[in-house]
Amino acid sequence: MNFGGREVVYGYSESRIIILPVPYDETSTWMKGADKGPDAIMEASVNLEFYDIETNSEAHVFGIHTVDPILEKRSPEALVDAVCKRVISILTQDKFPVVIGGNHTVSIGSAKAFSEHFSNLSILQLDAHSDLRQEYEGSIYNHACAMARMREYAPVIQVGIRSMSREEALDADWERIFPAHELYTDKTHYQKAIDMLTDNVYITIDLDVFDPSLIPSTGTPEPGGPGYPEIMTFLREVILKKNVVGFDVVELCPSPLNKAPDFVAAKIIYQLLSYKFS
Repeated sequence: MNFGGREVVYGYSESRIIILPVPYDETSTWMKGADKGPDAIMEASVNLEFYDIETNSEAHVFGIHTVDPILEKRSPEALVDAVCKRVISILTQDKFPVVIGGNHTVSIGSAKAFSEHFSNLSILQLDAHSDLRQEYEGSIYNHACAMARMREYAPVIQVGIRSMSREEALDADWERIFPAHELYTDKTHYQKAIDMLTDNVYITIDLDVFDPSLIPSTGTPEPGGPGYPEIMTFLREVILKKNVVGFDVVELCPSPLNKAPDFVAAKIIYQLLSYKFS
C-alpha cells in the first residue's frame, strides 16, 4: 500500500517526496507492535483530504511515492546500516525522504544519512523520552539509545521531554532540552528551541511526544504532553524559519480498537509536507 492510496499515485522518477516505511520493532522494551505502525499509517492515509486548508495547498502535486519497506531484522546494527544506505540513495537523487517507523532505532540510520549528506545540520527531536542511554538491554542501538547515537552525528535539540533515567539526566545537555512542563507554563521556549537550530534541520518525531489523550497507541505512553495544535504550530515555525531537509515519524503501536491515532499520524506527515511544499 502507498501513502495516500489511489488518490496519490506517482512514479519514483517524477516524485519529489519519497515515503520509506521501516516496520522494525526488535529493540522495543515494553509494548510491542511498532512494526505494524507503517501499514496502519498507510491504511489511514487513504482517508486524508489532499487539499490542505491551513496552507491552501496540495503537497501531493510535488509527487509522493512510497518505496518498498526495509525489512532488515538480523540485528539493530544491520537495521541502522540498511536505513542509512537507503536514505543516502534517496538524498543523492535530490528527493525529500520521509521515514516511517517502526521504533526509534529506525531514526538512527536516517539521521546518520542526513548528517553525511548535509553540512551545518542539527536534529530536532520531539519526544516524551530523552533516549539518551548509552546502552540498554545489551545494545547501543536500542530505541532508548536513539538520541545518544544521533547526537554523535549532529547537534540535537530535544522538545517535549518528560521522562528520563537519573543516568540520562546526568549526561544530558540541559541547555538543549525543553521539557514538557516548562513548555506548558512558558510558550517562549518554543522560539528558544528554534533559535538554537542550525540552518539545515532534520526532524525526528516520536509520537509519544503528544499527550496520550490524543495518541494512546505508542509503546511507552507518557502523560503530560502537548496537544496537536501546539506541536504543529511549532513545527510550522521551524519549517518557515529553517531548511527542513527531511523527517521521520516513529513509535506508532496501532490498536485495532482505536484507529484515530493512526489517522493522526498520517495527518501529521501530510501536514508537515504541506508546510514544507506550500
